[in-house]
Amino acid sequence: MMYTHHGLEVAFTGNYSEYFGLATDVDAVTYLMLVNDLIHGLYPEAVSIGEDVSGMPTFCVSVQDGGVGFDYRLHMAIADKWIELLQKMDEEWQMGDIVHTLTNRRWREKCVAYAESHDQALVGDKTIAFWLMDKDMYDFMALDRPATPRVDRGIALHKMIRLITMGLGGEGYLNFMGNEFGHPEWIDFPRGAQHLPNGKIVPGNNNSFDKCRRRFDLGDANYLRYHGLQEFDQAMQHLEETYCFMTSEHQFISRKDEGDRVIVFERGNLVFVFNFHWSKSYSDYRVGCLKPGKYKIVLDSDEKLFGGFNRIDHTAEYFTTDGWFDDRPHSFLLYAPCRTAVVYALVAGPAKD
Repeated sequence: MMYTHHGLEVAFTGNYSEYFGLATDVDAVTYLMLVNDLIHGLYPEAVSIGEDVSGMPTFCVSVQDGGVGFDYRLHMAIADKWIELLQKMDEEWQMGDIVHTLTNRRWREKCVAYAESHDQALVGDKTIAFWLMDKDMYDFMALDRPATPRVDRGIALHKMIRLITMGLGGEGYLNFMGNEFGHPEWIDFPRGAQHLPNGKIVPGNNNSFDKCRRRFDLGDANYLRYHGLQEFDQAMQHLEETYCFMTSEHQFISRKDEGDRVIVFERGNLVFVFNFHWSKSYSDYRVGCLKPGKYKIVLDSDEKLFGGFNRIDHTAEYFTTDGWFDDRPHSFLLYAPCRTAVVYALVAGPAKD
């Protein structure tokens, strides 16, 4: 609504002339400013979130400061990036590409991150879980039978995708229609063909009810592997409630190693370590950190509760050593199994003499 061309067949590059020109619908933008001013004037505790793929500048700047007035923007590029990557084997993923997409937002503009959306789960595409595990989800998600390599890979990457999206993608995180437990199928409401303003016709589904449902019971069934994925989602939310890392202004990416397939970053007082390698696990792997002292594990995607293999000792303590490493003044050694994400928290400062 902010543009006279409605964004149809327009590729926004970030050039300011794309936003502040004759294609901008000034009446529509003014209307959004009035709406946000009214919302925040009547309900100061309210939060407004805008869905804008164009990257309109000042979108999340207050109306009093000349902006459109939204509190948050949906970080829509993240879900598209995951679908792009999931069409390849993870051996082809680039760590720098993932980090760039997750962090590509304007300074101090708050974003809501999500791993998948209606584009994947509502209009006949595949959910992330189905991209990863395909038809194996129908026969090998019960805990009383062995998983296939495809299911093991899918469960591991599904957790990593969600956690790194939450960890780096913004200041808010959004679940969507069952992705918190890896829903196997998309949802599709009965619909006919849609005629677009540009003359194109989007076919419908002949008003079918076949996919008009959501299997929320799968996540609650403790005899299915979906339950472990749902437990991991709850653990992620608990991590945020405990450490408030998403609202912290401290964020530093110390490693995006294309050879090791490792991403390390700090968010708040936490250190996140992702090993995306499909077969290599690393012993005595050194990661940098800002603050010295003793660290402990506060979230481990490989925990058995989450459908993992329990390869990490949770009683272990990690003590930092001084000296610059990966542009950080301190570092510590850890074990990083393949296809795992582990979060470490500082629990005590350095010992005093």
